[in-house]
Amino acid sequence: MEEARAVLARLERIEALEREGAAVPALLAELRELVGEATAWAALERDPRAIEAAKALEEARRVEVVAGSNS
Repeated sequence: MEEARAVLARLERIEALEREGAAVPALLAELRELVGEATAWAALERDPRAIEAAKALEEARRVEVVAGSNS
């Protein structure tokens, strides 16, 4: 249940940042943290669709990091 609360709290922070017109790097940092928290929640729930979605997000994050390192 703590994992679900962490995800919901992170989503609230992201929404607040959007309302405040936060800079893209601040939003991206929160979104990256959200991926980790959502992954932990999916693993705990053992929901196959949630686990696959979390894996896809993590893979996309890794691709982003590699692409960013080539600049």
